[in-house]
Amino acid sequence: MENVQTIFEQAKELTHKGKVASYIPALAQADPTAFAVSLLSTHDKIELGDCNKTFTLQSVVKVLSFMVAANHHGIEEILNYVDVEPTGDSFNSIVRLESKNNKPFNPMINAGAITIASLLPGKSMYDKVKSVTRFIEQILGKQVYINNEVYFSEYHSADYNRAITYILQANGFLKSDVEQSLQVYLQLCAISVNTSDLGKIALYFATNGKNSDAVCSKEVINISKALMLTCGMYNFSGKFAAFVGLPAKSGVSGAIIAVVKDGEMEHLQGPIGIGVYGPAIDEVGNSVAGIEFLAKCSKHYDLFCL
Repeated sequence: MENVQTIFEQAKELTHKGKVASYIPALAQADPTAFAVSLLSTHDKIELGDCNKTFTLQSVVKVLSFMVAANHHGIEEILNYVDVEPTGDSFNSIVRLESKNNKPFNPMINAGAITIASLLPGKSMYDKVKSVTRFIEQILGKQVYINNEVYFSEYHSADYNRAITYILQANGFLKSDVEQSLQVYLQLCAISVNTSDLGKIALYFATNGKNSDAVCSKEVINISKALMLTCGMYNFSGKFAAFVGLPAKSGVSGAIIAVVKDGEMEHLQGPIGIGVYGPAIDEVGNSVAGIEFLAKCSKHYDLFCL
């Protein structure tokens, strides 16, 4: 009979089907066979693999920076700059930016996330980055750091993102200059965490923020979960929503957070946060083993949220 342990082992066997992200030189150093999961309820946890191994949030941070900006400005103001519509395009596509409606489609793609970076509270780059790291620290109950090796590696290979940022500026969607917006975005992507941290972040969503001192309106949390369900897994989001049915956000480092509003998994009950790390990713940018683990858990434990 399947349980979390056997599902974990079965998913880990698929790491050979993916490849680490090589377009960011520092991420290419990751061990493609690494795999870890952290499942947290408000009273207990299940952790498998090396849950203390550190990596960077990458695109997982997009939902968190959106929350900070939206909580500061209000949803109505944010929607003037970034929409909340899904797109079937790749995360770094510029196609929509050249259309008649050139507003970034959602905050989970690079164009939307860079726009959100420019909207974060504060005038300086430091203040904008700190607004997000402070929020994450309140969720985790510990200090977080930026992995400078990853940040500089991304910064020196950011030609495509720089092009996106210039187009955003030309279209009038940035609230700070190109260089600041880009650097804030890249520094946030390079925040260092571990799998246990991902589980805590996911549990924050699962409890609507009740498990933490981090303050965010319920409206913003709900919209963020809706964005994760419809846009959180790159251009695999539709299939993930249809067949796994959990609000989730992934990053090309192999990180995924997934949210269970009310479930039962062995001795875990109620709201459950799931953190996954598996740096062997597919062509879309999602962890191969992570997708398999979440799909099997959703089916076996009937976690589908819709």
